[in-house]
Amino acid sequence: MNTELESSVHGKYERITKLLIEKNITITTMESCTSGQVASLLTDTEGASAILKGAFVTYSNEGKIMQGVPAETIEKYGVYSIETAVDMAKACRAAYKSDIGIGITGSFGNADPNNADSVPGEVFFAIATAEGVKEFHYSVPLQLDRFTYKLYMADKIADRLLTLVG
Repeated sequence: MNTELESSVHGKYERITKLLIEKNITITTMESCTSGQVASLLTDTEGASAILKGAFVTYSNEGKIMQGVPAETIEKYGVYSIETAVDMAKACRAAYKSDIGIGITGSFGNADPNNADSVPGEVFFAIATAEGVKEFHYSVPLQLDRFTYKLYMADKIADRLLTLVG
């Protein structure tokens, strides 16, 4: 485990949560490969209930569809695509009527046998606001374990959130 990375990421999310509270900006997430890590990091700071409206962990395609991602998006572009991340961000933002919605999908160390578009290390995320949607793609380097993969991506998302709200 990379405690330096963990400490750095926690610090970023503490700053993000305090900024969101200060600016009265609400947020929600729909996470797949990060399994709720971003939402968890947001709630590590006292007062997070004022800004985190809720979160979805949609590890399966069915879970994403049940929470508002059009099945057509997954069928046309694949579950591991920027289009799916965008629809995830929009869907969670709409579901909770939050100011910011974040959608994250991708594969970490292993290919997903249930989805042909799975490429280990390829992650897509999107941040939806009233002003529009920002799209991101990362090729994640090999990590020691799944937790470190999640922290790595949470760190990249934190950098983008800090740019947005900082």
